[in-house]
Amino acid sequence: MPPAHHHPATAGAADTRSGEVVLRLTEEMQADGVADIRWLLHDALLSGARRVVVDVREVDHLSSPAAASLLSAHRACRARGGSVVVRGANRRTLDLLRRTGLWRVLGLEDLGRTA
Repeated sequence: MPPAHHHPATAGAADTRSGEVVLRLTEEMQADGVADIRWLLHDALLSGARRVVVDVREVDHLSSPAAASLLSAHRACRARGGSVVVRGANRRTLDLLRRTGLWRVLGLEDLGRTA
């Protein structure tokens, strides 16, 4: 059962016509653990999203467990002909995506922010 609370900063913008959902990650979400991130991704996928955009502009560093959650969501989106896109990654997050090889499978938008 999903947690009864959701962080207000994580409100997703869904465009049901295009099948796109935008999720904003925050430092607070990562501090609370990965469960909130997983549930947001789960909810996005249940809504029928084919493309999930994860905005990480408010995150100083994407955690490894959060990156693993993005990979799981990518697999589900890929099965629908869609994708997961990371938006606004800073250098530290890009380094993690490169080390893990996720930069090859996840889409990247609005790069170049410094940490």
